[in-house]
Amino acid sequence: MKFDIRKLGPGLLFAGAAIGVSHLVQSTRAGADFGFGLIWALLLVNLCKYPFFQFGPRYASATGTSLLDGYRKLGKGVLIAYFILTFATMFTIQTAVTIVTAGLASSLFGDFVSVEVWTVIILVVCLCLLVIGHYKLLDNLIKLIIVVLTLSTIMAVVMAFVKNEQPLSLHQVLPSNITEIAFLIAFMGWMPAPLDISVWHSLWTVEKRKDLKEFSPKMALFDFNVGYIGTVILGIGFVLLGMLIMHNSGESFSGTAGVFANQLIDMYTSSLGTWSYVIIGIAAFTTMFSTTLTTLDASPRAMHRTLELLTNKSSAFGYYTWLVVLALGTILIFFFFASEMGLLVKIATILSFLTAPFYAILNYRLMSSSHTPAEWRPSPLLHILSWLGILFLIGFGFWYLTTF
Repeated sequence: MKFDIRKLGPGLLFAGAAIGVSHLVQSTRAGADFGFGLIWALLLVNLCKYPFFQFGPRYASATGTSLLDGYRKLGKGVLIAYFILTFATMFTIQTAVTIVTAGLASSLFGDFVSVEVWTVIILVVCLCLLVIGHYKLLDNLIKLIIVVLTLSTIMAVVMAFVKNEQPLSLHQVLPSNITEIAFLIAFMGWMPAPLDISVWHSLWTVEKRKDLKEFSPKMALFDFNVGYIGTVILGIGFVLLGMLIMHNSGESFSGTAGVFANQLIDMYTSSLGTWSYVIIGIAAFTTMFSTTLTTLDASPRAMHRTLELLTNKSSAFGYYTWLVVLALGTILIFFFFASEMGLLVKIATILSFLTAPFYAILNYRLMSSSHTPAEWRPSPLLHILSWLGILFLIGFGFWYLTTF
């Protein structure tokens, strides 16, 4: 298969949505608090979630329709459950990613206005980009952002290794107390991303098919694997940065957006040097900005399509209506929890982990059913990995619920 970067898109959008809070916030915090001790959790959760994320582009490219259309075939009740779950979580998720982006903007561009004002500015800019540029703008912009982020992160890790003088330990840790277990669940909840992003990925794949005409299942899976492997590698990179720079330093990350953003950028510049402040600051900001932009696009796109399927009515302005609703809801939540970034992130990530089995089971059922062309149903190996993944997600969620 001849490589053509123009054929990449939905997989990189997935990476753009995934490489955000889970990496900049949770992975660096994991490295700072546990050293390399939670790398087992990062690798395990990425392996267990892999088939369910992959089913999004696989189904969409094979059928030409999104996972939401497939959920409707499984029963109207399934789609109603999806609508309720998404409505219950989308505002918290959007607020969590936007507040980190606003904190970075305040740190990088100046605190001449408050973080609250930066939040409004960022959301307005994202709204304008989505209304004017649509999917094609997302598709083109994300390629540049991912390249900048990848190069800057690799540089930071290499320099941190060069300057490190402390012995490194590969000892793995299983959290035991309530606080550590809560963090572990939060860490795994959004690593590399919430499972409902598989729905977003399927919607982006449908859009890519319209834009590119030729976007075969093989191309869609290649595109997905590029994005997925990239998120895993960068996740390890952020854990390493947290370990090399902050572990055993006596420092801890703040739960306030502005303070956390300064700590994050200082972490990079302490390994690369002060000359890199602007470069790293822009890289961190564009990473979170891409997450804010992709999530702001995806949730309204999903809610709009869900309502169309539930009501059997199409709406020309449904997507834009949900855009406004999500933006306004995010602003309201943000102003009520302006100083509670850590709490918002924890709530959003734990909710994502506890709802993961729902999406895992749905995606597996759909891909294994007659609604999917036989040649694109899971292989025996993927069947086994799916069963193990579902058991893992249910078991770990049960462990969390019985611990608290």
